[in-house]
Amino acid sequence: MKIFRTNTLLTAWRILLLYVVLMLCRVVFYLYNSELIGPLPREEWWSLLCGSLKFDTVSILYANAVFILLSMVPLHLREKRWWQAMMYWYYVVVNALLLVVVNMGDAIYFRYTQKRFSADEVFFADNDNSLQLIFTFASENLHIVLAGVALIALLAWGYRRRAKVENIFAGVWYYVVGVVMLALTVGLAIGGVRGGFTKMTRPITISNATLYTPDNARATMILSNPFSILRTISSSGKLHYEKYFDEAALASIYSPEHRPAEGTSATELTGRNVVLFIMESFSAEHSALLRPDIYKDAEQKGYTPFLDSLMLQSYTFYNMYANGKRSIQALPAVWSSIPSFKSPFVLMPQAMAETRSLPAILKDKGYETMFFCGSDHGSMGFGAYARQTGIENLYSREDYEKVHGTGDFDGYWGIWDEKFLNYMGEVLSEQNGPFFSTMFTLTSHHPFVVPEEYEGKYPKGHTPNHQCVGYVDDAFKKFFARYENEEWFRNTIFIFVADHVSSEKMTEIFRRSPGDYHTFGFMYAPNSALVGEHRQVVSQIDIMPTLLGLMGHSEPYFAFGRDIFNEHVDEPFAINYDNNAFQAITSSHLIRFDEKSVTGVYAIDDVMHEKNLLSEVSVEQIEQRMKAMIQGYYSRVEKKDYIVHDSVSGDTTF
Repeated sequence: MKIFRTNTLLTAWRILLLYVVLMLCRVVFYLYNSELIGPLPREEWWSLLCGSLKFDTVSILYANAVFILLSMVPLHLREKRWWQAMMYWYYVVVNALLLVVVNMGDAIYFRYTQKRFSADEVFFADNDNSLQLIFTFASENLHIVLAGVALIALLAWGYRRRAKVENIFAGVWYYVVGVVMLALTVGLAIGGVRGGFTKMTRPITISNATLYTPDNARATMILSNPFSILRTISSSGKLHYEKYFDEAALASIYSPEHRPAEGTSATELTGRNVVLFIMESFSAEHSALLRPDIYKDAEQKGYTPFLDSLMLQSYTFYNMYANGKRSIQALPAVWSSIPSFKSPFVLMPQAMAETRSLPAILKDKGYETMFFCGSDHGSMGFGAYARQTGIENLYSREDYEKVHGTGDFDGYWGIWDEKFLNYMGEVLSEQNGPFFSTMFTLTSHHPFVVPEEYEGKYPKGHTPNHQCVGYVDDAFKKFFARYENEEWFRNTIFIFVADHVSSEKMTEIFRRSPGDYHTFGFMYAPNSALVGEHRQVVSQIDIMPTLLGLMGHSEPYFAFGRDIFNEHVDEPFAINYDNNAFQAITSSHLIRFDEKSVTGVYAIDDVMHEKNLLSEVSVEQIEQRMKAMIQGYYSRVEKKDYIVHDSVSGDTTF
């Protein structure tokens, strides 16, 4: 019929096709990540569909605003052949890239971070090997690539390029009706972008996904791109946070300004060297010591035999939680005791301000400060932040290859960990005074390969990362065997902490919070009394203040964490921002907070979050401390204020 070939209905058909394509993208997303997301409850199907359509509407409008405007402009120009060709290629190319490619990439990316691709990734994808990694991911996920090609083909075929545009109205009515349809389209588009038409409607945000399902993973699933990217760009550099307390009340509840009491610290560790290992993707799940429940009936008793044995000689944190899920979030947490919430702290413009991080404090005490990472110089922005914290000497792949040649590059990220650990030991052996050294390991990371000569030596286990974890564990064993008799080694505090959990999970426990934040964490000081088990909850931001306390530091310092030995709290918790909500992890509960109120309280062993204990368990004190910490964090970030001030207000509890 002629009416179906009018410009208005052809445009409507092409927009409808985009909804179909985005919904198919979501099907691929779910099928690829079904283990992480879990089953979709039948009672939520309608709600999930409505939420998906709302977010897809915004994504479509973001990507196709120009296309829609040019399609509806009431001019005969739009019926010209060259105009039609231009519109066709705009539609196919823009939607292929912004809708299909990005959402197919989301399906893969979610497996590693449990979040959608956002502006942070766009502005941080500056590695020299980024293109190589893209091809690697594509080659390992050919089924996703083929699905994307099929969806792009559907866009091209379904556009109906050869359909001849018919005009029902002629003369002045052509323009009158055209203007009315254009105005109607603009009105609908405004409502679509805002998420509704009522006066109370505000522009839809990422957090709105939780209105359609109480489950974090399912909430992330119904999001789409380019919505997630553009929404996070629009808020870049802007801080919007709740002010729960006045300044006096806030300071009485929580403050990041620490003033140690003299004589309370263990001075036997004063003056020791410090070696900090940040281990890529080391989940507590990998250790039979940290999680014996997982390996009770398993033939393979964990994948970290050396580190397990070392933890028995160390002060071990059995409930160490990461403050984020990305490597770039771990560095400020560990070095500066500054967490990352909605955005990685390092990527926020407010991060470029004066700080007094752990390396700077030790440098002022005469320590040589070093950072070792076997990737290319400047990779991932690690070196830049290291400099900002007071680290003077950076050692990278280029430095290693000047000494040992180019044969030890893993082909993806950097120098194999065993080789680079040994190189760090060589450098440390040449130091004359006290030093602070950090090494960031690399091998236990996608694409999960080990040196060819070690293939088959380590248990393959149940995930691709298990043999890599075994390789890194063995690399530490060899490092200790080589250097443990050196004088510098015997006079060192070694700190082991993971940057985040592995993307490859073996059990359901580690696919959901709090398990997906449960990492390695322990301190080893040869020939010292620093041995024991710490069963209370700690997190990465507690490392800096705890270490300073152990080393007898008595001057004021800035840190969002606490000295676990000298700053008591009735119920410790780890805090992070997960799937559009803050959450506190205690020894008994997971508490979710949406910036207004607590929305969920789940028993720590309620893996699937099936029973909300909100009405049964009182969490008022923890809620108050969460509010104070969140407000304290954002108020200091807003003011770019990360130093201790002379005045003291209130008796702060931690």
